[in-house]
Amino acid sequence: MTVIAMTREMGSRGREVAVGLADRLGLEIIHHELVEHDLAARLNLSESAVHHFLEGEVSLFERWKIDRSRLSLYTKEEILELACRGNVLIRGWGAAQLLRSVGNVLCLRVCAPMHCREDEILARVTLKDRNEARSEIERNDAAHAKVIQRNFKADWRDPEHYDIVLNTERVPIEACVDQVARLAVHPGFQQTERSRQALTDKLIEFRIRGRLAGLSDNQGLAPGLRISVDGGKVSLDGTAADNEIAHMIERTARQTDGVIEVDNKMRIASLTGISPATFVADMPYGKRRP
Repeated sequence: MTVIAMTREMGSRGREVAVGLADRLGLEIIHHELVEHDLAARLNLSESAVHHFLEGEVSLFERWKIDRSRLSLYTKEEILELACRGNVLIRGWGAAQLLRSVGNVLCLRVCAPMHCREDEILARVTLKDRNEARSEIERNDAAHAKVIQRNFKADWRDPEHYDIVLNTERVPIEACVDQVARLAVHPGFQQTERSRQALTDKLIEFRIRGRLAGLSDNQGLAPGLRISVDGGKVSLDGTAADNEIAHMIERTARQTDGVIEVDNKMRIASLTGISPATFVADMPYGKRRP
């Protein structure tokens, strides 16, 4: 099964490349509406609020309402769920940054010089002039860069994140499709049992993190909690404030789909010299205890 994670610059004609690849390889293009609908339902928010946040257009009121850490976790989980389905082209959301460590996923970036992007935007959108088109492109680029930096600590323009980078000023759309299609059928991008398991293990990790983030009390997760998954076997490491929290984390992991067994290596703060007050204050998830 083929999985392509694609990043495209606004006005680079990346959408045409995606459509051509979907037709050529029989892939489903994952549009933003599908992911945003599921995220909105999980966060009990409007789809427009989620869309604005992911596009970097969030208002002050929406920023106040949205739990950024939960949205980031849920977005990654949704991307991994889609990738596990196979035969998909996932466009945006940092899919290339999230999936590039999985051997069979082909990570693609489509770009073009600014003047080409301006021409494309002016042909598609009613704008006054080239300066207005450039402003719209720069705003979109800055918003996307901010989201990727926040969620993945990465520069979305870094070519090292991609297996192939195509400049549509120099390479016609049909040739772009040809290049990627040939690469997609290369043995290095064919799913193997090992790559399938790596993708599943990564999904299990984010399922656990998502469940922990969504707990109603959400007040006592371990700082620096490390979750590693190998063949469905989960290892938990870190320091918990007390036994109750450590057991809650283990129980949540055991109840997560795909988990075969759990090895709980977590330590208890009271037994390691960490004061509970310091522990709670430094907690990266949720709120402080009252």
